[in-house]
Amino acid sequence: MPCVQTSPIIPKPRGRRAHYATWGFIVLCIFAMYHMEQSWHHLAEYITFYFAALQIGALLRGVCNLMEEIWHVQSRYRSSWWRVVVACLSPSLRRHMLLLLISICAYMALFSDTGLQLFLNLILLCLCQLLSFAFGLQSPSAVEVSEICEKNNRNVAQGLAWSYYVGYLKLVLPRLKDLISEFNRANNNLLKCKETWKLHILLPVSCEIYDDLQKADSHIQYWKDLPALQLDRAGTKWRSYKQSIYTILGEDKKLYYCIVEYAPPLQSLYAMSQDESAAFSREDRLEQAQLFCRTLGEILQHSKECVGCYRLIVYEESGDSDSHLLSKEILRHIRQQHLEEYTMCEGNHESTTFLSTEPSILISDSELPRPLRSDGF
Repeated sequence: MPCVQTSPIIPKPRGRRAHYATWGFIVLCIFAMYHMEQSWHHLAEYITFYFAALQIGALLRGVCNLMEEIWHVQSRYRSSWWRVVVACLSPSLRRHMLLLLISICAYMALFSDTGLQLFLNLILLCLCQLLSFAFGLQSPSAVEVSEICEKNNRNVAQGLAWSYYVGYLKLVLPRLKDLISEFNRANNNLLKCKETWKLHILLPVSCEIYDDLQKADSHIQYWKDLPALQLDRAGTKWRSYKQSIYTILGEDKKLYYCIVEYAPPLQSLYAMSQDESAAFSREDRLEQAQLFCRTLGEILQHSKECVGCYRLIVYEESGDSDSHLLSKEILRHIRQQHLEEYTMCEGNHESTTFLSTEPSILISDSELPRPLRSDGF
């Protein structure tokens, strides 16, 4: 049985701290050079030389990549040589060439080296940069790769979150209240409080999803399905979408009703981590699961169609011996939901308690995944 640890760590989007740190180190370097007993002429020579080395390195890296990409012009670049050049040399093509010319001109203007000496220096720079590339000394770090993927929405988790939203939630959530109304007409108005007509989405950070919620927690039992939503989708006529209503046994031995389901994309992440061909480690799964929760929360938060129709429950499993922590976690969110909506709903309740055995136990979108740290762990 899984045990639930609340308040899992969800990473924040990366800020500009690395950029600020860069400028901080620049200031420190200038301060150190100012207090060194070296002539500014000598310092300028070194700065110009090393700055030229960086530009040459960027250009050589692009040229080396170009030697590979010319073999993929048709398959990757639709037979466009310009796209190949831009992909390999941009932003080198736009910035580094100009900076390189400026550095060489400054070097020639400031210093009295002969043409042969300048040529020799450039050859040495190229050799050093090529050796660096050959030994893989300038490969981007994992943080840099992750940041690039996040900024350009190229992570697996971001694709899954958008697919889940566009292909399911955006279709279902705007129609959810109509389906609940139809269900109430056939079931003696069981789900009374309209403020709690929302889909309760479980997001386990571990990605371990049970097809039967009773296996996750015996206090959670399947009861009935909402009426199916049928739509023509991608060539399939009358494709059916439906949600299930579950009963949750509380500590007071009363049954509470809620519309609840897992987010299926997390199951895909778990399956990827179990498939060797996916090359997807447990650490990758954890990082992508956290990013999925954050991305889905951000998407839904900005979706006008889904406002007030969902609640995300992000949780983390632990080794606690309590086998009913999942149901307790759901009920905790339910109590918070009723506290938030109590003023609006109290006119529809005859009971003086926040929870009754009849109203729907649905949860609002007010509590999105909590981003706590920027490093993702």
